[in-house]
Amino acid sequence: MAVHVPDRLPMGNSPARARAKETLWRLSALAFAHPAPEFFEALASTRFHEAFSAAWAQVVGRAWARAKTSADFTSFEAGFIAAFLHGRSGKPVAALLAGDHEELLAGLTRPVFMLNLTAFYKHFGLEAATGDEGRQDEPDHLACMLEFMSVLCHLETQALSGDRDPAPYRRAQRDFLCRYLVPTLDVVTRQLRRNPVPELDPTLSQLLQDIADWSHQQVGELEARVGPFRDPDAPKPAHAASQASAPAAQNLWD
Repeated sequence: MAVHVPDRLPMGNSPARARAKETLWRLSALAFAHPAPEFFEALASTRFHEAFSAAWAQVVGRAWARAKTSADFTSFEAGFIAAFLHGRSGKPVAALLAGDHEELLAGLTRPVFMLNLTAFYKHFGLEAATGDEGRQDEPDHLACMLEFMSVLCHLETQALSGDRDPAPYRRAQRDFLCRYLVPTLDVVTRQLRRNPVPELDPTLSQLLQDIADWSHQQVGELEARVGPFRDPDAPKPAHAASQASAPAAQNLWD
């Protein structure tokens, strides 16, 4: 089935474009959750590609290139496990848990890192699944972070549809991308480039790189709309000491 590429992209301030972004994040979250036969069936039957490509075309103006798919679910699952769970020497080549990467912790203990991360979720009334619901639902899992971006885009869609200001949700997207999702995607893609996993499903491999590149583009787009990201953890210049509250105000979502 050929994907229709619109002659004109939805306007940047339109609910249609925000809804397409929501779809891209949500489908990406499904792709990087723990492998399930139902997901592989959608992948092998091209249903996943058709849905993703339709949204991709609305956002970036071109169809999403189609890659090959693993021969069967067993191969698909084995490749996923080798790359992201229990690969060489029992360790993942590229862990999908942000807290497993020392460079992402940036000197913080993992509990503090997780506390900061979950603050984003709690601000919007969300809680990641915990306990026996599965490790993939931990707050710092890539799938969980991708799903959170879809929620923020859904809230942006609702605001635009109701003629309300979408800026708070766009600031939240910008901040979450800059602080957590973009760094995580960059680390995972870099580690897979350094140590390729031939068994990894080609569609997943392509999706990971494309969504990482698109995340950077999203940061640029969001900063153009709601202003540059101000890292609240970054050292502040001496002359700003008397204006300590100013940088924080840039990251408020309300």
